Amino acid sequence: MRGAGLWQLGQSITRRLAQTDKKAVARRYFASEADLKKTVLYDFHVAHGGKMVPFAGWSMPIQYKDSIMDSTLNCRENGSLFDVSHMCGLSLKGKDCISFLEKLVVADVAGLAPNTGTLTVFTNEKGGAIDDSVITKVTNDHIYLVVNAGCRDKDLAHIEEHMKAFKAKGGDVSWHIHDERSLLALQGPLAGPVLQHLTKDDLSKLYFGEFRMLDINGVYCYLTRTGYTGEDGFEISVPSEHAVDLAKQILEKSEGKVRLTGLGARDSLRLEAGLCLYGNDMEQHTTPVEAGLTWAIGKRRRAEGGFLGAEVILKQIAEGPSIRRVGFFSSGPPARSHSEIQNEKGENIGEVTSGGFSPCLKKNIAMGYVKSGSHKAGTKLKIVVRGKSYEGAVTKMPFVPTKYYKP
Repeated sequence: MRGAGLWQLGQSITRRLAQTDKKAVARRYFASEADLKKTVLYDFHVAHGGKMVPFAGWSMPIQYKDSIMDSTLNCRENGSLFDVSHMCGLSLKGKDCISFLEKLVVADVAGLAPNTGTLTVFTNEKGGAIDDSVITKVTNDHIYLVVNAGCRDKDLAHIEEHMKAFKAKGGDVSWHIHDERSLLALQGPLAGPVLQHLTKDDLSKLYFGEFRMLDINGVYCYLTRTGYTGEDGFEISVPSEHAVDLAKQILEKSEGKVRLTGLGARDSLRLEAGLCLYGNDMEQHTTPVEAGLTWAIGKRRRAEGGFLGAEVILKQIAEGPSIRRVGFFSSGPPARSHSEIQNEKGENIGEVTSGGFSPCLKKNIAMGYVKSGSHKAGTKLKIVVRGKSYEGAVTKMPFVPTKYYKP
């Protein structure tokens, strides 16, 4: 299931559970439940009213007792706790782990200070995106990264294939996949104050993109000040046997203000923040330049290349790409993935990749790809939804200002 449909599916489930036989709806949506993987928080989600749906091979909560609209607003006003344990954390170790990783991603990993990270893209030989990932240089011989759940198998196969070749030439690198750990994302303005109750380390000195290994709630955790909502927040890698207790403590310390939040609100939050969802806004045929992620390609990497697809990507940086990811507002019904984008003459200039109604802005927002020349803010266009065209205009992203905690 692709992310652009998460918001729609959540609304659909809510309406149907309210209007029809709940057992019949449950059979329809949850028929493949027995085949799905479950995080260690599965029973915790169900006990708290989580509506579980299939996502990337896992049974995950799309929402809880409150609506996706209310969950989205509460994250921006107070805070949200997400179970993102379906995502895959791994460590690369060895004296050559940085030079190895730099063959596969566009980031200047060597240039990162210890315990800092960045968003990056794994590329293929044609410059297309295999996946996006947040990577952290813990030390010069330890990299910690998290890849998307839906890309786990292909990402790990890709890394392993190149690692074998690298090691065969004498390279010193090994890996460990952190299947023994779970991942929680605490997001929103209360994230810092609430988490501070559970650790002695001073979180006011940990800034956006920084990483620490520290004691949280009496347990050794990996903590990254990052997230997928545009808000301040953290991703906490915790030993799985302690994940439920940590989630309980976070909710308790917030005195009810931080709420468990599902994939539906996570999708609307990341869309409001103008963030890509792999499989929708970025795919194997999309380059980082086309996706608006040129900033993630380190200056040294632009000069030296040395990553898969560098020739294609560096040429696009120099000459400009033929298509570009843009954001836009639109009238009428919300635009959805694959909605056609036209210029004012009615000519096709692109396609929507993600769209929905913004709970915060109370208007339709979307992102997609248009031909270069039609990508500038203010450009008027038409969005085709269910065979009818509606007025729209290109706008800058993020749609909702980000609130990352920076010095």
